[in-house]
Amino acid sequence: MLDWLIDIDTALFLVLNGAIPWLDGVMWWVSVPWVWVPLYLFMLWRLAQRHSTWQARVAMVVGIALCVTATDMVSAKVLKPSVARLRPSHEPALAADIHLLEERPGQTYTGGRFGFVSSHAANHMGVAILMGSLLGGLWLRGLVLWAVLIGWSRIHLGVHYPGDVLCGWIVGCGLGAAALTFVRRTQTLCPAP
Repeated sequence: MLDWLIDIDTALFLVLNGAIPWLDGVMWWVSVPWVWVPLYLFMLWRLAQRHSTWQARVAMVVGIALCVTATDMVSAKVLKPSVARLRPSHEPALAADIHLLEERPGQTYTGGRFGFVSSHAANHMGVAILMGSLLGGLWLRGLVLWAVLIGWSRIHLGVHYPGDVLCGWIVGCGLGAAALTFVRRTQTLCPAP
């Protein structure tokens, strides 16, 4: 059963990886975390506007810190070394078929050695679930689409299989929802004076 899933994952990867070559530059920038700093700052500013008490703000900051730390630790420090699945960019059997982006002249971007699960997918989906739910309105849908785009960029760049990304989104959803529960319960236990 596991071999069958891995075969499907690899076949799907080969279809999606670099399928639209003219998107290489866009996918590179989508995948760079610091590019999103203005969005993060804007979301924090909107949250501060919506939740004006210091208790609510402290709960949100702690919740965000817990979410980002948990998604990163679970994906990078627990799952990647435990599962030890090579990224497609490090898989010798795919070397002739994979589309990789040149990070710098003469240097191909390959990411770290192991890829299950995608930390980008987990981190961004966790933030999307937590902050999108706290901001309300169309924010949740927009941020989930943003996390999906980031996950797709990782496949396009050749550093993750679709299964790595899908499982990263699942980890992010779970930990983002747990952080949201923490924030809401904390706000309920510590109401504004």
